[in-house]
Amino acid sequence: MVRTPSEQGVEGSLLSWLDGVGWETHGQDGRRGANVLDDTYERRTNDVVYWDLLAEQVVALNDDVTEDNVDQFISSLKRDLDHDNLMDGNREFYQLLTKGNRFSVTRDDGSTETVYIDLIDFETLDNNRFHAVNQFSVSRGATTIRPDVNLFVNGIPLVTMELKSLAQDNDYYDAISDLHAYEDDISRLFVPGLFNVAADTTELRYGAVGAPTEFYMKWGDAPPEYADDNEMKQAIQALCNPATVLDLLKNFVFYERRAGGDAKIVPRYMQYYAVNEILDRVVEGEPHPDPDEEGHLDRGLIWHTQGSGKSYTMLYAAENLLSRIILDTPQVFLIVDTDKLASQMRDTLANIGFEQSTIAESIDHLQELIEQGQSGLVLTTIQKFQGVDPEIQGNDEVVVMSDEAHRFMEKDLSSRLKAALPKNFHFGFTGTPVREGEGQEDRNTFDEFSPEGEEYLHRYSVKEGIDDGLILPVFFTLRHQMEWNVDEAALDEEFEQQFAGLSTEEKREFIKENITSRDLAELEPRVDRIVKEIDDHYEGVEKNDWKGMVVTPSRESAAMYGERLQARRGEEEVEVLYTATNDDPDLVQQFHTDDEERDQIVKQFKDEENPKLLVVHNMLLTGFDAPVLKTMYLDRNLKNHSLMQAIARTNRVADGKENGEIVDFQGVFENIDEALDYDTETQEYAARDKDELFDDLVEQLDTVLDIFDGIPMDDSQETLDECLARVSTHPEKGDFKQGFRRLQNLYESVSPDSRLVTEGIQDEYKWVARVYTAFQRHHNRKDRPEDAMREKTKEIIESHVDVGEIKRDFPVYELGTEHLEAIENMDEPATAATSIAHTTREHLQTRTGQNPRYERLSERVNEIVEEWEQGDRSDPEAVEALREVEESVIEVDEQAGEQNRARAEFAIFTHLTEETPDAVDSEEQAQAVAENLVGEFDDRVDRSYPGWESNDTTLKEIEKILLDVLVVEHDLPDLMKDDSFADDVRGYLIQNYVQD
Repeated sequence: MVRTPSEQGVEGSLLSWLDGVGWETHGQDGRRGANVLDDTYERRTNDVVYWDLLAEQVVALNDDVTEDNVDQFISSLKRDLDHDNLMDGNREFYQLLTKGNRFSVTRDDGSTETVYIDLIDFETLDNNRFHAVNQFSVSRGATTIRPDVNLFVNGIPLVTMELKSLAQDNDYYDAISDLHAYEDDISRLFVPGLFNVAADTTELRYGAVGAPTEFYMKWGDAPPEYADDNEMKQAIQALCNPATVLDLLKNFVFYERRAGGDAKIVPRYMQYYAVNEILDRVVEGEPHPDPDEEGHLDRGLIWHTQGSGKSYTMLYAAENLLSRIILDTPQVFLIVDTDKLASQMRDTLANIGFEQSTIAESIDHLQELIEQGQSGLVLTTIQKFQGVDPEIQGNDEVVVMSDEAHRFMEKDLSSRLKAALPKNFHFGFTGTPVREGEGQEDRNTFDEFSPEGEEYLHRYSVKEGIDDGLILPVFFTLRHQMEWNVDEAALDEEFEQQFAGLSTEEKREFIKENITSRDLAELEPRVDRIVKEIDDHYEGVEKNDWKGMVVTPSRESAAMYGERLQARRGEEEVEVLYTATNDDPDLVQQFHTDDEERDQIVKQFKDEENPKLLVVHNMLLTGFDAPVLKTMYLDRNLKNHSLMQAIARTNRVADGKENGEIVDFQGVFENIDEALDYDTETQEYAARDKDELFDDLVEQLDTVLDIFDGIPMDDSQETLDECLARVSTHPEKGDFKQGFRRLQNLYESVSPDSRLVTEGIQDEYKWVARVYTAFQRHHNRKDRPEDAMREKTKEIIESHVDVGEIKRDFPVYELGTEHLEAIENMDEPATAATSIAHTTREHLQTRTGQNPRYERLSERVNEIVEEWEQGDRSDPEAVEALREVEESVIEVDEQAGEQNRARAEFAIFTHLTEETPDAVDSEEQAQAVAENLVGEFDDRVDRSYPGWESNDTTLKEIEKILLDVLVVEHDLPDLMKDDSFADDVRGYLIQNYVQD
C-alpha cells in the first residue's frame, strides 16, 4: 500500500538534501543519527555541545591550544552556556563564535598571555567539521527534548529543525510552537544557535533564535547551483549549505534592543542576496566621476517592495562593507529624505549598537565628515547636501546608499551630492521608482541609478512579498460615483447673475479649469455623505480592532472630515493631522498640533489605544508602518509612486489580518493602468478589486462544503455526528481544519457585504461554523473554540449555534471505565475512535515521564491513529485497538496507586524488570532497589520550595543517591554507567513527586 508522507519521511528527505551540499549526515537510514555522534564523542544527555569534537577542532585551528591545555579551555567555555536569559546568552556566545574566546596561555618562559581562540574557521571552510543528525536528545532535570534535525559545526549546535507531516494533521505552525517550547524548556541548546527551521511536507520557514511566530519566514530564492523545482529542497540547499550558514553567522546578525525584550535579527533572503549583489558590484566596479563612461560599474538600483525591510538591507550592506576586506578604508553614507526617517534610522543604529556610525547634525558637520573622510557610516538627510561645498571629498573609497531613491532626484539634490562626492559607488533603494511616464523626463530612477542595459541590480516585487506572506494583498472598493440632487434652475439663475458677461463656451472652460477635485472635496453636501459612508463602513472594520486612515486633498477638507467624524464617533476616537500656519482660519486651527503632540498621537494609534481613525493631509503616507491599520479611505488623487506608498500603509502583516483595504472616493482605481504606470505584475498585485476577494470567499466556501458532500445541511444531531465522523481521519481532518481557517479570514475580510445575505452565503457559513465549533470541542475539549473565533464570526455563532447542545453531546470525560461505557453509545465508529484517541492522549500527556509503560502506550496510540488515518485500519478496528490501550492505561493507573512514593517505586520497578531485565537478578532485587532509591529520595531531597525539581542541588543529590544505592548498597555499577537509565530514574522520581 502507498503510504502518505510522514514526519520520518520529511526528516529523511532533509538529511539527504543536507548530505548533498556538504554536511556529514547520520540518520538517513531511519535510525537515530545522534547516537552515532553520542557514542563516538561520549556525550552525556544533558550536554548540548559535542565537547570532545570541539576540543579536537580547537587544537587543530589554534596554535595556542594544545592537548595539554585544551581541557582547561573547554571547561571555561562550558560556563558560557549558563544564562538566565536566552537572548543575553545567545548574544554573548555569538561574540565567542565570531570574535573568538579569550584564553590565558603560558609561554615557555613562564609568562602568560591572553589570546583569542577561534571556535570556527570562517576563512577556510574545509578546516571545519559539519554534521547533520536526527533525533538529538537533550535532558535537563525531568525534561527531555528531541528535535528532529540539528546542524553542528565543530560540535556546536547552530541550527535546530522541527518537522511535521501534513498527512498527520500537523503543519509548520505546530513545528514553530514546538521550537518555542524547546527554547523555554532547555534554553542551553539555543544559546549557541543561529536560527531555527520549521517545516512540514510542503512548506519551510526559518527564524532567528527567540523569534516569535510572525518572524519565521520563507527562503524563496537561490543561486543557480541550488535552484530546484522542489521549493523546500531549494530552501534547504540555499539557506543551509555550510558556506551560507557560516556567512550568515559571521556577517548578517544584529541584536536589537526592544521594549518588550531584545531580539536577534537575521536577514530575509531578498536582503541577503541584495547585499551580496552590492558587495559584488563594489568588488568588480570602480567609482568614477563620469559613471556613464564604458567599463565603470559604480551604481545600482535595489527595487524592493514597501515592507520588505529596505532599512535593514542598507544596514547589512554597510556592516559588510565596513567589516570585510572589500575596500581598505571605506566611508559609507546612508542617506534618507526626511528628518523623521533620519530620526528613526538614528534610533535603529543605537538599538542595534552599530559601532562605526556618526550622525551628521548639520550642513557644516556633514561637510566636515566628507572632508575628513574617516572610515565608518555617516547618516544624513539628502537635503543637507544643498549647502555642502563641491569637490571636498577626502576619501576615494566612498559608498553612498540612498533610501527612497525616487526623492533623491528632486530639487536638483542629485547634482549637489555629485558635486560634493564626485567619486563614489551609489546605490539607490526604493519600493516606488519614478519613470518617464509621469511626464518629468529628468526624474527617472532607473536612468539615475542603473548602468546602461541594466534595469535594476536586485528586485523584490509586490507579488513576491504577498506570496511570501511578508506583506498582504490590498483590495479596493470604488465609492466615487454619487447621486447629486441639484436645483438646476436655481443654480443656473445664480450662475447667470455672477457670470452674465461670459458665453456658454467660456463658462464651461471656466468650470473645467477652476473647479478641482479639491473644491469638490470641500463641498459640504459631499463631505456629509462621505462621512456617513466612512462611519458605516468602519463599524465593520473596528469589530476586529483594526484601525483606519482618511486621506484628504487639503487641510480644509481634513478639518471638515475631522469635525463630522468626531461628532459621530467622539473626539477621543478621531484625530486630525496636518501642518499648521499662523494665519490659518478657525476651521483649520482647531486641529493644530505640534511635533510632540503628533508623535504622541501616532504612537497611540499604533498601540491598542485611541484614536481609531486618523484624518491626514500630506502626512504619514511614507515611512509610516502601523500593522493595525487595515482600511484607508482615499479622497485624494494619487498616482504611481505616491499611490504605491499609500497602498503600502495598509499592507503590513498582523496576526489575523487577511488583507489591507482601500475605499476609493476619488476614482483613483477606476483605471488601474493609468493610476500605476508600472509593469503588469506590479499593477495586478499592488491593489485588487474587492470583487476578487468575494470570489475567493465563494470558492473557498464551496471547497469546504465539498468535504461534506452527500450530508444534508440541517441542524440535526445525526447530521452533526456524520460530519464529525467525516472529518475524523486524514485527509478530511486536515483539509477541514485548514480550510475553515482560511474561510473564516476571508469571510471577515468581505463582511459587511449585502451579497453575503442575498446569495445565501451567510447561512451556509453559519452551518459550517457550527460544525467547526463541534469539531474543535471534540478534538480539544479544554478550550472553548468560540473564544478563538474573531468578532464577526463569533456574532454569527452566538446567534445561530446552540453551544449548549454541543456541550451535552460531547461531554468532557475523564479517562476511566465510565468513558469506555459512554463510547459504547456512540453511533459513529469514527467519532468514537477520535474521542478515545484524544482522551487517552490527553491523559498520557502528563504521565509519560512517570512510568515507562505510559510512554509505550502513548507510542501505541500514535501508531494506531496513524494507521487509521492512512487507511490501514478500519473505523471499528481502530476503536477496538484504542479501547484495549485505554484499558491498559487504566490498569497501569490502578497498579501505580495514588501516592507519589508508590508511583515512583512502581515506575523504577517496571523499568528494571521490563526495560533492563538483565541488569537485576530477580523481581525481588528490583523491588528492593526501587524502594531504596525512592526512600533515599524522600529523605534527602528538599521539596519544600518552588522550582526544586530543576534546581542544580536537587539534580546533584539525585546523582549521589544513585551512586549510594546502586553501587554501594546493591553492587550494580553497570547501571550507573548507563546514562539513559540514570536520566530515566531521575525523571520518574521528579515527575511522580512534582505531580503530587
